[in-house]
Amino acid sequence: MESTINCAEACINGCVLGDQCPNKEFATEASKFIQETSLDRMLEMAEEARRKKMTQPPQWVIPDFPE
Repeated sequence: MESTINCAEACINGCVLGDQCPNKEFATEASKFIQETSLDRMLEMAEEARRKKMTQPPQWVIPDFPE
């Protein structure tokens, strides 16, 4: 049985599907990343991403208005 839930909302305090979770592979990858990457390296990566975002030109979002 395949469940479709919004993991960002339903699993905020932990996975509610357990072994049935369709995103289990991502949890394994995330755990591996956390174990193998130092906090200093994670902070460097975050700073690089922030700097890259700050140097990009602004992106305008034009909403679609119903007629």
